[in-house]
Amino acid sequence: MPVFALKQTRLRSLLVVLAAVLVFFTLVRLGLAAFNADFSPSGLALLVPAVLIGLGYDLPVALWWVLPLALLVAFWPSGPRASRILAWVAMALAIALFAGLAFVGVSEFVFWNEFESRFNFIAVDYLIYTREVVGNIQESYSLAFLFGLVALAAAALSAAIAKPFLRALALPAGSLKGRSAAVGLLVLVATILTAVVGTTWKEALAQPQIVQLAGNGVWEFFYAFNHNEIDFNRYYSTIPVERANALVRAEFGDTKQYEFTNSGVMPIERKVFAQGPERDLNVVLVSIESLGAEFIESLGGQKGLTPNLERLAGESLYFTRMYATGTRTVRGLEALTLSVPPTPGHAVPMRPNNSGLFTLGGVFRSKSYETLYLYGGYSYFDNMKSFFGGNGYTVIDRTAIPKEMITRENIWGVADEDLFRLAIREIDARAAQGKKVFMHVMTTSNHRPFTYPEGRIDIPSGEGRSGAVKYTDYAIGKFVEEAKAKPWFNDTMFIFVADHTSIARNRTELWLRRYHIPMLIYSPRWVTPRQVDTVSSQIDVAPTVLGLLNMPYVSQFFGRDILRDGIDAPHVYVANNQTIGFLRGDLLAELKPRHRARAANPDNNATVTGIAADRTVEEGIAIYQTAAYRFSANAVR
Repeated sequence: MPVFALKQTRLRSLLVVLAAVLVFFTLVRLGLAAFNADFSPSGLALLVPAVLIGLGYDLPVALWWVLPLALLVAFWPSGPRASRILAWVAMALAIALFAGLAFVGVSEFVFWNEFESRFNFIAVDYLIYTREVVGNIQESYSLAFLFGLVALAAAALSAAIAKPFLRALALPAGSLKGRSAAVGLLVLVATILTAVVGTTWKEALAQPQIVQLAGNGVWEFFYAFNHNEIDFNRYYSTIPVERANALVRAEFGDTKQYEFTNSGVMPIERKVFAQGPERDLNVVLVSIESLGAEFIESLGGQKGLTPNLERLAGESLYFTRMYATGTRTVRGLEALTLSVPPTPGHAVPMRPNNSGLFTLGGVFRSKSYETLYLYGGYSYFDNMKSFFGGNGYTVIDRTAIPKEMITRENIWGVADEDLFRLAIREIDARAAQGKKVFMHVMTTSNHRPFTYPEGRIDIPSGEGRSGAVKYTDYAIGKFVEEAKAKPWFNDTMFIFVADHTSIARNRTELWLRRYHIPMLIYSPRWVTPRQVDTVSSQIDVAPTVLGLLNMPYVSQFFGRDILRDGIDAPHVYVANNQTIGFLRGDLLAELKPRHRARAANPDNNATVTGIAADRTVEEGIAIYQTAAYRFSANAVR
């Protein structure tokens, strides 16, 4: 049967459903645009190409979406009685397809609210952790409302197509050969479009939020599923290995502090010399969930949310220009533990073969410390238990806290005060045995649904992130006060640093404000308070802490000691999905797949050219290329 004869058979019903699916995807796109709240003339003008380009992503998804219905309509028997039954069965299937479509659409709004993005590798990861994700949705949103929206959208779509759909189903079936050819054509076109459509279409729009709007959630999900691991040498710009090694080694060229070991697999492996008598102190590293600079008044953030941290900052080494490497907890853990730039794809803790690595905890263990990782939730999340346990840490999570000792908990974990109480108990037990402790504590309270024990602060539980931030600050203040009463306090160094910020939306993909976090090192007996304004990266935390302890060791860290050599050439490493960046001075090297690399002004994202720009890009390539090789070649073992 010729393709043009499709309208004369019941297969015309597929066109009705296909049109409805495409309209729905467009409405989701426009809804997310409204949710994004960019009503400027330039933002609205970009919506037109976003919608048009978006149709290119929508069409293959829509074709695959209607395939079950196409198979039903094409191969259902013909005849009056069979046709009547087909009408009921096909309508039921169409309703089911619309319900699935509506579920995806509502899920996209929930995901966008959390990550300001279409589905990406985070959504793929979250398939593994359905308990936390579903629980978080249950505690953060009204499920009745969400499922009501799903039902309403499915009902609206079904009602809109019912008459033309049923009329089309009443048309003649057509020949079996013609119907088979039509289904074959649908599959062929869907396959070709799936192969042809690429990320370059939408990335031509440049503005990050518009790029996200132009995408399709289903397409993005399956793209992320297939591209979670990225071969740096294949997809990113590279330079000769000898040149890369030389540039990376130049980062550590101070012979007074370092001596290269000439390792065959790690060009930056070096002996770090002590600058004085070694200090045998307990070390407690607290990585704080989502506590970006946007909540710290002294860093230009909201007022009055972190009085305890502001007070501690005045009694500590206070790093005012520290930047996280990513926008997720797992990236923060990677940077703080491994001191490695955020190479593309999964963070190292989420990758296979991530045990036996060179870590901060490993350095402490070589000095006879007991290393512990404490998490307020269940440590299987984000592969924490496997990663930390496989690298020599004793992993302790909420299962170590008896139910009667939990003040408040939600799907992500116990209240921060309960976690800190556990930390003190664990240090007490080791101190009683005369053991030195390195403890990494990961908080959870500043995470949606933002619930915490009542009566602690002046903002009721569950009302939003501001309350969660203020509660976390309260818990930190309480933790420090309780620690002061312990005999081990005077010989303990506390580090408080955020894992990432809570902000994302901006016209610039690698917006530095998105990565600005506080960091302070507190030890009244051993650390002289002062403000450190040197630009620094989260990967610099480990070598800086070890430097304060005057600890000699053999290092494979990519980070540097901020207090000793960070001033000469400050640098920052940031990543957003597959875009990675290296900031040197006032130039940002931006590296993307398909070997795209450029230097940009970090303030306005304008491309910069010239000798200095070329040098910055080359340095960025060298560092990321070496870091990617380091893990893939297991050179860190």
